[in-house]
Amino acid sequence: MPTPTGKTTRAERQAQPLAREVAEQVATDKGVCIRPVSLRRTDLATGRTEIVDVPCGSTLESRCPACAKRKRSIRRSQCEQGWHLAEEPTVTPDDPSEVQRAWVERRAMVTAERDRLAESGAADPDQVAALDSAIADRDAEITASGLRGSASRGSSSSASTPRRVRSTKRRQDAPDLPKRPMVRRTVGRAFEDPASGRTFRPSLFVTLTLDSYGRVRSDGTPVDPTSYDYRRAARDALHFSKLVDRFVQNLRRVAGFDVQYFATVEPQRRLAPHLHMATRGTIPRAELRQIAAATYHQVWWPNADKAVYTGENLPAFDEETANYVDPATGEVLPTWEQALDALDADPDAEPFHVVRFGPQVDAKGVIAGSQDADRCVRYLAKYLTKDVGECHPAETDAQERHVDRLVEALRFEPCSPRCSNWLRYGIQPQNAKAGMRPGCCRSKAHKREHLGYAGRRVLVSRKWSNKTLADHKADRLTWVLETLGIDPNNDDHDQGAAVPLRASSGNHVWELARPTDPDVPPREHRLLRAVGDALHRRSQLDSARQHDPSVTPERAT
Repeated sequence: MPTPTGKTTRAERQAQPLAREVAEQVATDKGVCIRPVSLRRTDLATGRTEIVDVPCGSTLESRCPACAKRKRSIRRSQCEQGWHLAEEPTVTPDDPSEVQRAWVERRAMVTAERDRLAESGAADPDQVAALDSAIADRDAEITASGLRGSASRGSSSSASTPRRVRSTKRRQDAPDLPKRPMVRRTVGRAFEDPASGRTFRPSLFVTLTLDSYGRVRSDGTPVDPTSYDYRRAARDALHFSKLVDRFVQNLRRVAGFDVQYFATVEPQRRLAPHLHMATRGTIPRAELRQIAAATYHQVWWPNADKAVYTGENLPAFDEETANYVDPATGEVLPTWEQALDALDADPDAEPFHVVRFGPQVDAKGVIAGSQDADRCVRYLAKYLTKDVGECHPAETDAQERHVDRLVEALRFEPCSPRCSNWLRYGIQPQNAKAGMRPGCCRSKAHKREHLGYAGRRVLVSRKWSNKTLADHKADRLTWVLETLGIDPNNDDHDQGAAVPLRASSGNHVWELARPTDPDVPPREHRLLRAVGDALHRRSQLDSARQHDPSVTPERAT
């Protein structure tokens, strides 16, 4: 309300919405990225430059709601398209061209010459190095010709450290698993209803959890924090992704076919990670429980139960030898390889940690096109736009203390062979370098927002839908362009688009533009322009859909 002098008070001005924040809210509501990345595109023929804003592509709603929502929508499409396939998702590779065959033949000739020279025993190091360089050049040409992978898995020219192999004998405390002959298929069995004659191809929605670390309340906090096993909870979270890999291996071995899956990892209220998995095909629930009970992962690392160096009494880095030494005696600490050698030489050695699933195994049969199928897909994508630590925010002091205790347990736990926490236990990390300090590892596993789980949140098997995320994005773009009647190969449409409709053919150079560059508009201006372009595209799409009722109402943004 204006004062008698016609002016507003400071409190009234502070209560007015901030224009910049309103612009971000409008951009979020219209599905526009609020953190666009500016790229400078230069035409090599004319020298003309222009600034193109591309979405940041963040998967976290806390950073960019529009991009995170778009990513989650694509993941849902990926899950839906691959879950209930009735035919094998096979792709037949193209026949190799004469150029590709020629490069492989040249690679074979150089490889044979290199091996012949090395086996003769009188090889000149300069000649071997020249042949190694020639092999690298041939490999680059093979890749540039359009061939996937490498012509040779292991090059004889590279002296790599031999892989450590341990016994695959199962633990005595783990039950044995049945094994069926493998069948080359990924699609589950079909069942026919005798009454109606309809054919059903059910699939499964499986939920797996870790074991208990102590009694917890309904809000996830422990009943007795002093007896709650935070160390085991931290180690289970750090190695949970490996346990999932072992479960998939055992699942395929027991099922007898190449089971395909779409899985997501999220935390429970007690902050332990658990797995939701959609599998194509079905197996008996009793066998699923048997597989979960028999699945384990052993971590063969040096012992890290008792700290050797604490406080300020930490190993020092010796610049001359590039090793960490004892601060009192100056003795060089064992390297990572030496510690593993000592572990291999000990006949009574025990694994550093063994992670297992808990007894709770939930399996639900799902039929294609049912409401349960849609509900399960939504549940799989429920928490994909949040960090692990954001899925269940702490609302009480007890929950805050529970998170603090778990983060403190994770602080000094080794997360990988390169973790700086190994110095605390008297071992040099792999590839040790100056500046390492226990408790200061930069891995995201130690961060509060990840709670020990540093793996991928979405796990998709290779033959799930035979499409990558880029393929699903291309499908959406193709649908929009066909609906609008736009030819992506037409240069006129490409010049008028806010974002190029096709990849450059090599006539343009792209580079990252800094926000302080004179040709980059302010962020607020770019947001408003992007909102205007989005509204224009939406109106065009709505108009095209009104004229053609057969168009599928699929989201374009």
